[in-house]
Amino acid sequence: MFEALKQWAEEVVADYGYVGIFIISFTESIIQPVPPDPFITGGTAFGLVPLYAALIAAFGSVLGGLVGYFLGKFLGEPIVKKFVSEKHYEKGEILFRKYGIWAVIIAGITPIPFKVICWMAGIFEMPVLGFLLAAFIGRFPRFLFMAFFGQWLGSL
Repeated sequence: MFEALKQWAEEVVADYGYVGIFIISFTESIIQPVPPDPFITGGTAFGLVPLYAALIAAFGSVLGGLVGYFLGKFLGEPIVKKFVSEKHYEKGEILFRKYGIWAVIIAGITPIPFKVICWMAGIFEMPVLGFLLAAFIGRFPRFLFMAFFGQWLGSL
């Protein structure tokens, strides 16, 4: 089974390389559920340059996050208010306005669904430059770690 996974990862890297990492990272930050981490790790395990892979993934993720931000800003509030009481919505807004930058950074580094925080940043009108900076600060170290981890795995 490990051999089949290894072969599949090699094929993804050979067929799509950095472009595939960008697309996966971009779309994951908007709506799709597959995180880019295994693709970054697999890519660098099979020869992609770790720094390039991490930067491309981070830029793709931040740009996708920006799309999620604007979707939240223009479409999110009415949707959220259908499922959340006004009281809970207001509490969420207060918390996000107070800790929004930290929420974006923490979601960028951890397995917390980044796309949800991107939408929330737009819904609660977080300043876009603060959002972009926090998103990069959160995503780049995570992806850099995954890239160098992949390179290490490839050297075994």
